[in-house]
Amino acid sequence: MSVELMMLLYSTLLLLVVILAQAGLAIMQNGLMAQAGSRDSLPEPSVVRLRLQRLTANLQENLIMFAAVILIANAAGVSNTTTALGASIFLYARIAHAIVYALGWPVIRPLFYFASLYGLITIVLELLKS
Repeated sequence: MSVELMMLLYSTLLLLVVILAQAGLAIMQNGLMAQAGSRDSLPEPSVVRLRLQRLTANLQENLIMFAAVILIANAAGVSNTTTALGASIFLYARIAHAIVYALGWPVIRPLFYFASLYGLITIVLELLKS
C-alpha cells in the first residue's frame, strides 16, 4: 500500500477516534440508556463535547477532500516523495489540530488547519503537473 493510501487510512481512523471520544463523553454525561434512546430531550452537551462535535464536522469536511485527492492520485498512478510528504503533512497536522481543538487552545488551531491544507494542496499540484 502506498504512503498516500496509508495516510488516508490513518486519517479515517482519526475520525473514528474522535467520534468514539465524543460518544464516550456523551455516555458519561447522559448515561448509556439515554444515549441509546431517541435522544430527543437530552441536556445541552458539555463544552468539550461541543468542541468534539465541531471537530468531527471539520474533520469530515476535510477528509472528503483528502480522500478524493488521494484516490484520484492513486487511480492516476501519481505517487512520489512530494505526494507522500503532502499526505503525511495532512495527517500529522490533522492529529495536532484534533488535539488542540479538543483542548480548546486558541490561536494555534488555525495554524494546524492551514498546515493540513498545505499538505492537500501539495498533492493537488502534483496531480496537475502530471
